[in-house]
Amino acid sequence: MEKKIIRTDNAPAPIGPYNQAVQYGDTIFISGQIPIDPATGNLVQTDIKAETKQVMENLKAILTEADMSFNNVLKTSIFLMDMGQFGAVNEVYGSYFTDYAPARETVQVAGLPKGVNVEISMIAGR
Repeated sequence: MEKKIIRTDNAPAPIGPYNQAVQYGDTIFISGQIPIDPATGNLVQTDIKAETKQVMENLKAILTEADMSFNNVLKTSIFLMDMGQFGAVNEVYGSYFTDYAPARETVQVAGLPKGVNVEISMIAGR
């Protein structure tokens, strides 16, 4: 098996030495996404729900590029600056999954890239 780089203009370009996602066999590993609007390159920071929605839309674009959907997601990791925002993040996050919610952990962290409040990474498979 060889790894394949997944890249789309419908999600933000990496801001460091990494790729949006890497596919290995039938599994894709999606790098943590932050609320950058890929059309403008600007951060979405109006409120935590808007930030989370942008993150999920970025993840959706990468999944779509890999011919997958949220039904293929096996595991997510959510990183929050403030665990007090968990309820609002969970509400938006949960709206993207139907019967196939993945395994997940949510952790509060001391800092995230560009000072954002939320970052989410995913592992998906066929």
